[in-house]
Amino acid sequence: MEKLNNLKDYLRKYNNPVIAFSGGVDSTFLARVAKDVFGDRLLLITATSSTIPFYELEEAKALAVMMGIQHRIIISEEIDIPGYVNNPPDRCYFCKSELFGKIRYISEKEGFDAVFDGSNAEDMKDYRPGLKAKKEKGVISPLAEAGFTKDDIRKYSAEYNLPTTNKQSYACLASRIPYGEKITVQKLDRLARAEYDLRELGFTQFRIRSHENLARLEFILSEIDRAWILREKLTELCKRSGFSYVTIDLSGYRSGSMNEVLSESQKQGIL
Repeated sequence: MEKLNNLKDYLRKYNNPVIAFSGGVDSTFLARVAKDVFGDRLLLITATSSTIPFYELEEAKALAVMMGIQHRIIISEEIDIPGYVNNPPDRCYFCKSELFGKIRYISEKEGFDAVFDGSNAEDMKDYRPGLKAKKEKGVISPLAEAGFTKDDIRKYSAEYNLPTTNKQSYACLASRIPYGEKITVQKLDRLARAEYDLRELGFTQFRIRSHENLARLEFILSEIDRAWILREKLTELCKRSGFSYVTIDLSGYRSGSMNEVLSESQKQGIL
């Protein structure tokens, strides 16, 4: 409880913030705590684009209604950013710069005094070019500042009875495509369809990585055996979505697996 109280004390430094709201585990928890602190002096902003599947947007809308927080949808189409579709290692920087720039503009124009995002303490340790854009746009991460890990967030989300407590961690669809492989709307759409079908099968934490016409499926280790049993069904649904070949990654699910090919010097050069 002390950590939660510390988070609320941190939030009280501000008067009426905007939260970049994806509807994921982290931003939903932050929004719920912020509701306690700010009441109606709070705005959630969700961006929609080709990299966000329709079901994530619908869930964000439903969560905002459930929490009783004013909510706005904006368009932030990353694929229109020059160079983005070429998928360089710093792709996320351009995406977040565009997104946070638009949210910052709204916050300043309408008299809000801060922009928050849901980054947690563990996010600060990973390779995330978007952190640079966040810093440039003056975006604040209260969960990270208060030392909240993903486990902390899930624990307190359960105490708030949030439906996102056990929701799988999510990242934009472009993160499923290897650096250097061109991003297209068609590739993003087939990923959205295939991942939706996998979720309907009851898998809790997974990714489909798109390698041209090959779908590489990552599951948490506790679900790989079940994936193997359902391999024919998984193959069918991936091919139905547009992939030609399907494989299961024996190393299992890991966040940011596409970064494994980058050298430390590449990461440092970007950051």
